[in-house]
Amino acid sequence: MIVIAGCIIIKDNKFLMVKEANKKCYGKWNFPAGYVDGAELITDVAIREVYEETGCRVKLIGVLPIGIVDVKDAEPRLMVRFIAEVIEENIQFDKEEILDVQWLDIDKVKKMTEKELREYSIAIQYIKDYEDKNIYPIEVFNNKLFSR
Repeated sequence: MIVIAGCIIIKDNKFLMVKEANKKCYGKWNFPAGYVDGAELITDVAIREVYEETGCRVKLIGVLPIGIVDVKDAEPRLMVRFIAEVIEENIQFDKEEILDVQWLDIDKVKKMTEKELREYSIAIQYIKDYEDKNIYPIEVFNNKLFSR
């Protein structure tokens, strides 16, 4: 199973979002996220991916319900999305991976179509969970790496 960690970052009723340059989702808006590689802590990945994709440093303050996506002809994906707040805003990004980074009004994002929003149904569910306050304490992640 592939694990993907990312963040929903809100400020002034806006989400910090990235516009993808990846060929399979080119031009679609997404919440900053990426793959957990090897023995990385999920929390570290979420923070790292936000920094790599936006240039912003964040603090994790909660986590949304975790979901599994069944991908046709590929490994399932475990999706972990944290709620985060910006502690240092310095928007910059690799133009090979990201086309744009913007603070987008929540209502505007909710009105986007499947052609505009990556993983549309999942993104809309994240927004619904956030609005319904389905946010759990960050302490559910013990941030210890166990080895055997």
